[in-house]
Amino acid sequence: MPNLTAEDVKRLVAENNIRFIRLQFTDILGVPKNVSITENQLDKALNNELMFDGSSIEGFVRIEESDMYLYPDPNTFVIYPWRTSEEGGVARLICDIYNPDGTPFAGDPRHVLRNALKEAADMGYQFLVGPEAEFFLFHTAPDGTPTLETHDKAGYFDLSPVDLGENARRDIVLTLEKMGFEIETSHHEVAPGQHEIDFKYSDALDIADKIITFKTVVRTIAQRHGLHATFMAKPIFGENGNGMHMNQSLFKDGKNSFYDPDAPDQLSETMLQYIAGVLKHAKAISAVTNPTVNSFKRLVPGYEAPVYIAWSYRNRSPLIRIPAKRGLSTRMELRNPDPTCNPYLAFAAVLMAGLDGIKNNLKPPAPCDRNIYEMTQLERWDLGIGSLPGMLSEALEELSKDEVIKQSLGSHVLNRYLEAKYHEWDDYRTKVHQWELDYYLPLF
Repeated sequence: MPNLTAEDVKRLVAENNIRFIRLQFTDILGVPKNVSITENQLDKALNNELMFDGSSIEGFVRIEESDMYLYPDPNTFVIYPWRTSEEGGVARLICDIYNPDGTPFAGDPRHVLRNALKEAADMGYQFLVGPEAEFFLFHTAPDGTPTLETHDKAGYFDLSPVDLGENARRDIVLTLEKMGFEIETSHHEVAPGQHEIDFKYSDALDIADKIITFKTVVRTIAQRHGLHATFMAKPIFGENGNGMHMNQSLFKDGKNSFYDPDAPDQLSETMLQYIAGVLKHAKAISAVTNPTVNSFKRLVPGYEAPVYIAWSYRNRSPLIRIPAKRGLSTRMELRNPDPTCNPYLAFAAVLMAGLDGIKNNLKPPAPCDRNIYEMTQLERWDLGIGSLPGMLSEALEELSKDEVIKQSLGSHVLNRYLEAKYHEWDDYRTKVHQWELDYYLPLF
């Protein structure tokens, strides 16, 4: 993360003819919100004097306690490259949310992650994350609404002219780099119209901020190419869905705590304990990392998405995979999250699960290097391999009874998150869907 002060922000605004600054934050579902101010109000904003109505934001507060304050984080200042300075530039600051009495707001997802990171820091650890976010690019209808018509018929790592979305993806990468991202790879994914752009790992708070920015940039640049970008977990039946694998590690005193050159496979005891904690709480975590009804339509066998709670050094069918690189690159890849999750809450939940494994010296089961999809149910039972929840309601039930993951969210976020998600599930459950009409109407 850059190390900017309020004075740095004011200087950059003046030097780049910035006319509007968007003060950004997210609701508990991870949907970005913003209040736009002119440069004349910047001093007031940087002095934490700007107030907004929190009662209108999903999961925040009741109408009788609606006044909230925006505290901009100077380190998150970026200029939107798609607005020229000649026409009056636009910049962005990500904010923390505070109560009128000057205390952090318990319902702010950024505050939830800060709490988890503080717990890790109290144990001497820094939590680093590297995401792999996937998305689809679809054509739009004449009225501008998105369709499911893809812009190509390409597959994994295909090149143009088969990959007709390469121009859009290239412009997305160039825009992200102008905004301070270090892009490692970008390529076409397995499904038609599906893409992946990976950026360098960093501190979890920085990466959570970057994921929100990333999704904004992808959708903005796609729109300028006449395409609709979606991070929906499973938009097309019969094709792979969008995942957001989370590569993660703990560092202490500048050294990777997951690496031990003298241990079997060079994985430290700390890493094994961390893996054990994540596996123990995986069912509850899925309510946060896979937060929609649609998320669980991705988590089915046959589409490269994990279903079974296991780990492996090599194969990609378990929930957790250990990439081959060692040393500073030793890490754990959690494969079930998808990009519809709120990254602040998802990172907090996973981190607290891993720390629980370390605190309680948990031991993971033996790694499973067989293809779990090809095992029988009896074979999985014999190996003690459980399954992730099959639907959102099951995941919410697991979250409701897991004290560690509940604590990671805090009571305010937990209660409002469960309320919002049970409402989403009930809305889905009570609707009559096209499949039911197609199947039952002629039959009965």
